[in-house]
Amino acid sequence: MQIDGRIDLHGMTRQAAHGALANYIHRAADRGLRCIIVITGKGSAGGEAGVLRREVPHWLNQPDLRPRIVSFVQAQPRHGGAGALYVLLRRRRDG
Repeated sequence: MQIDGRIDLHGMTRQAAHGALANYIHRAADRGLRCIIVITGKGSAGGEAGVLRREVPHWLNQPDLRPRIVSFVQAQPRHGGAGALYVLLRRRRDG
């Protein structure tokens, strides 16, 4: 499937990443994008990226985002592997 967009969260604080992800998902869905990559980073011992890697799947399942999402899975190594997720967005329904 073609990748329509990406958001890079690594290096952000948990709060900033959560807000950026929610805004991006809503905008991407409104624009009719279907497959996006969310980059969390792989993390390190005690690093923020490790926190994001754990938290992003929970955020994607929250009631404000889940209705816009069909599924999400870990990215292939060429797209970041364990440090990224493919997110498949629902088709936009016009009318």
